[in-house]
Order: sequence, then structure tokens, then C-alpha cells
Amino acid sequence: MSRPSVELITNELIESVTEKARQSPRRRMNYNFHAGNEDNPHRFLNVFLERSYVQPHRHLRHPKAESFIVLQGHMAAFTFDDDGNVTSGYILGPGHFAGPVPGSISGPATSLGIDIVPGIWHTITAISPVAVCYEVKPGPWDPATDKDMAPWAPPEGSADVERYLDDLLKA
Repeated sequence: MSRPSVELITNELIESVTEKARQSPRRRMNYNFHAGNEDNPHRFLNVFLERSYVQPHRHLRHPKAESFIVLQGHMAAFTFDDDGNVTSGYILGPGHFAGPVPGSISGPATSLGIDIVPGIWHTITAISPVAVCYEVKPGPWDPATDKDMAPWAPPEGSADVERYLDDLLKA
């Protein structure tokens, strides 16, 4: 599919992607600005509904950095050691976050985004009803090699996800 040479990130685009996130069992949806899997870098809007779960993962086999800039709402980002212990936690988003701050948050009160080097275990979840981020990472995307899922964390869709998120987000 051919993309326009200029695309604007508008409230209408965000609302459209948000509505698709509401229809998704994953409680999130992305909108790609890149043309295909081979395009480099990959750039996309990612809309998360509160407590959308992304299994902790790392990009090691094909080392890739990953950047998130939160445009609306707030997210919690966590990094982990190889045993699954939280090594850092951050609140991301514009303005002050008024909700309870998870006890594992170690960074500044609020940052607009995060850049994660290759090989670091990480996850991100919305802590506001809707959070919109702009994400960038290198292509190409191959689902077989894009990320290594953390063996110590529940997979998406597992009955253990809610308890795992509760533990991460404990105030």
C-alpha cells in the first residue's frame, strides 16, 4: 500500500486508532507510518488502554533499540534483570501524573519518553484510561526473531497476567 509523503498525527487519527484498541482483545492497537516490514526505521502510533499487557521482552538476536514518546496519557515502563527482578521503573507522559505511583518507579516523577538500548528486558503498560505513544525501532520486523519473550513472565492472554501487572504496579 502506498503511503502519502506527509502524514499528520491528528486527534482524528488518534481517536480512530483508540476505537480499534477498544475492539482489540489485546487492549492496544498500532498505526504504522512505515510502508512495510522491510522499511527502516519502523515508526508507529501505539494506543494502549489502561493495563494493556506487553509481555516483558528484549531485542537481542537482532539487536534493536526501541524508543517511546508518550503523546497523551501516562504509561509505566519497567526494565528487568535476567531473573525478572525490576531494575528500574519510570512514569512516562506529558504533565503531572496524579494517580498512585508504583513502588518500583525509580526515575523522575514524569518523563515524556524513554529510549531502551538493545538487549534490555522491558515492558510498558498504560496507567491512564488511554495512553498514546509514538514508537520507533529498527526494521525489518520478523515475528520469529523480533523479540525474546521473558521466560519468567506470563505470556499475553494467560490467567496470571492480572496478578503480574498488580505486582508491577503496586503503590
